Amino acid sequence: MDKAAAYPEASEARDLSHDDPERKKTDREIERDESGLTGHERGQIKDNLRLSAVTVFSVIRREGEEELHRPAMSLWWSGIAAGIGISTSVFAQGLLHQSFQDHPQRELIAAFGYAMGFVLVVLSRLQLFTENTLTAVLPLLAGPNGERLWRTARLWTIVLAANLVGTFLTALLIDIFADPVHPTVAGMLEVSRKAGQASGWTALLDGVPAGFFIAGFVWMLPSSKGFEIFVVGLFAWLIAAGGFAHVVAGSTEMFLLVLHGELPVFDAFALHLAPTLVGNVIGGTCLFALLAFGQIKAEIDAG
Repeated sequence: MDKAAAYPEASEARDLSHDDPERKKTDREIERDESGLTGHERGQIKDNLRLSAVTVFSVIRREGEEELHRPAMSLWWSGIAAGIGISTSVFAQGLLHQSFQDHPQRELIAAFGYAMGFVLVVLSRLQLFTENTLTAVLPLLAGPNGERLWRTARLWTIVLAANLVGTFLTALLIDIFADPVHPTVAGMLEVSRKAGQASGWTALLDGVPAGFFIAGFVWMLPSSKGFEIFVVGLFAWLIAAGGFAHVVAGSTEMFLLVLHGELPVFDAFALHLAPTLVGNVIGGTCLFALLAFGQIKAEIDAG
């Protein structure tokens, strides 16, 4: 498919540079050099051009604007579904963790299971809080005002609360109906205990790379048509393989430990989830979103 047709925002983004005399000169030189090409060859060049940073920004900003204006109940139910879906990460990781007990690369293999929940949630277009540390923030950075600030805070609050409700419901159902000695459940508890070893500043620092990686693959998705599953899966695997912390997936682990009587409720929130949340926001918003916006700000201002 023609990228211009797939992304109408892309044409708008490229128009930002049309008033630049140097850019016009360069475009004329390129057109002159390509004058001998056939229409088919010109089409192949167009189809193989990578999306520019401004184009990617415009696509994500458009998505962010749509999310900011969605009804609260739509955000709420989508967020609960995402919380339930992201728990697939803990289930699949626990399953692989138990299945490869004697394998020397057990942790790296189990990390592939951690990626499953992210693939499910992201490709299903469900509301995951850490995605919104980039998507919802770019419209605010591009046009800061009181209404966008309020809508961003509203989106974050609803989605995070809904995600945690979804992960808690999943953990509760596992605690009620699943046999704790079942190999998969035992594996889930084992990976949860390992995640629970990080607390306080350690959890915060572990959350920063995770937030950065999540924002990173969100930024790459517009350029990854046909390969989204690999982009999401690879970076989600990297989060688990690197021992980093994600507040929503991690909440399933913490709730499992709480319901299993191994972790006090206060410690789960104050020592684990809250620091991880701060780290994810620092990595996704304070680092990636600001850097991504910084690289295209001059081009937007010129337009």
